[in-house]
Amino acid sequence: MILELDCGNSFIKWRVIDASQAATLAGGVVGSDEELIAALRGTAGLALRFCRLVSVRSDEETRSLTSRLQDAFGVACSCATPAQEMAGVRNGYSEYQRLGLDRWLAVLGAYHIAHKACLVLDLGTAVTSDLVSGDGEHLGGFICPGMPLMRNQLRTHTRRIRYDDEAAEKALLDMAPGRSTVEAVERGCLLMLKGFVQIQIELAAEHLGEDFEVFLTGGDALLVRDVLPRARVLPDLVFAGLAIACPLQ
Repeated sequence: MILELDCGNSFIKWRVIDASQAATLAGGVVGSDEELIAALRGTAGLALRFCRLVSVRSDEETRSLTSRLQDAFGVACSCATPAQEMAGVRNGYSEYQRLGLDRWLAVLGAYHIAHKACLVLDLGTAVTSDLVSGDGEHLGGFICPGMPLMRNQLRTHTRRIRYDDEAAEKALLDMAPGRSTVEAVERGCLLMLKGFVQIQIELAAEHLGEDFEVFLTGGDALLVRDVLPRARVLPDLVFAGLAIACPLQ
């Protein structure tokens, strides 16, 4: 069994797959190292022999997690690292080490699946967009706040905006003009998100031509699915790239 981890700024996404990668045996999303250890210990029949991960956290935080996994399950961890070129894809950043590893792996995974030009949109705490040409040249991309950051900024800096996550979820069941603060904020943020995504399609056509694949990933991917009917929604796209960056030994 192989443990795969995507350690983001807010959450850790995890899954356990069989050695052939034919099936996902268990998985989930947790908010801390402690929750991850507990979730793994609660997985029936767990017998890990390999772990690979991508982390956008500090080196110290990542080392702490890998050490805890070693102690708890006796498994060594292979961590994805930056690269100028890998699997036919060339990193487009002038300082390639500064491209977020989660973005890099999503690009690797998308190009490996598409074998053609592609636009990769990852909608999480932040929203990232990356363009890859047909010959594997990463052309760069864009970053903007995602729904969590937008709503939290409004909650933090506007005294009269106060509501919980349940109210936020209900507000998005309709997109009529808001008749309450929560409806106005949530629907307004979603419209901003959809506008950003629509512009990415125009930019991709400008830089890639008309023949390109669109990939959607991240926790809020389904929020923009209606404006991108041609897109492929792949929640585990980063894991597809992780398998390329950290192959089994």
